[in-house]
Amino acid sequence: MRYRRLGNTDLTLSAVGLGGWPFGGGYDWGPLDPSAAEQAVAAALDSGINWIDTAPIYGESEALLGRVLGPKRKQLVLATKCGLVKDGAWPVHDLRPKTIVRQAENSLRALRTDYIDLYQVHYRDPQVPWADVFGTLTRLREQGKIRWAGACNLCAADAAAVYAVFPQLACVQNEYSLLHPAQGEEVFGFCAAHGVGFIGYGSLCGGILSGKYKKEPNLRRADARNYFYRCYRGADFTRAQQTVARVRETAARLGCTAAQTALAWACAGPQVSSVLCGARTAQQARENAAAGDMVLPERERVFLQGRL
Repeated sequence: MRYRRLGNTDLTLSAVGLGGWPFGGGYDWGPLDPSAAEQAVAAALDSGINWIDTAPIYGESEALLGRVLGPKRKQLVLATKCGLVKDGAWPVHDLRPKTIVRQAENSLRALRTDYIDLYQVHYRDPQVPWADVFGTLTRLREQGKIRWAGACNLCAADAAAVYAVFPQLACVQNEYSLLHPAQGEEVFGFCAAHGVGFIGYGSLCGGILSGKYKKEPNLRRADARNYFYRCYRGADFTRAQQTVARVRETAARLGCTAAQTALAWACAGPQVSSVLCGARTAQQARENAAAGDMVLPERERVFLQGRL
């Protein structure tokens, strides 16, 4: 496993991190086997992954991690988020100071920790100025409840606006994959100019880049792959299969799995500090972690992007 410093912080992250969304089970990902989830976490840590990213909106994820990490918590970087709250079946954006403070306190209790290493704004709330948001996060830092603050799902203009009021910004976390590279690429220049880390998520697009779907899957309406990732239906699915075919071909040449190839591509992106990948089994966690030690030849990286 390779390790990289996150921007200008003192945090060092494994090139592949463990995404906590699948541990939420239930509404987004279906029933969760707690024993399998615990084994997945253990396998990830044993394979060199040193950080986990979750969020209160991810169902039972924080509570599960709080139960299974135990003394291992002190050995890893723990990240969570604020700003999305459930209103009925769907989340709403809420970054009012009182909501941030309440969510932070709830996360600390659920995760069974007295501090959060990396606390991130999940999505922008257009009703609340950035100065109010990061003023609240600054107070949480001063209280020792969070160590560093970042933001997710930012365009370049929003990233610049955040930095203007909070130059201690640790990272931007955006979607970044072979199928959806644009949201990451848009902020690479900003990150390079200001020494801000970049974390990619969705680098397997819910698993499609692992090559597991040969035809459109019959997903529950509420399944996260049905509404979050734009590659599981109709023409989007057909186009995605062209990229999946290149991933499989490259994996065969390199002697690794398709999932490892897709993750290695994301890890090699400019300004990328780490990429997140979820796992529901120990085998998936070990396979994903192995991508953190791969060096993808430049010719293969170009081929994967369809430029050869």
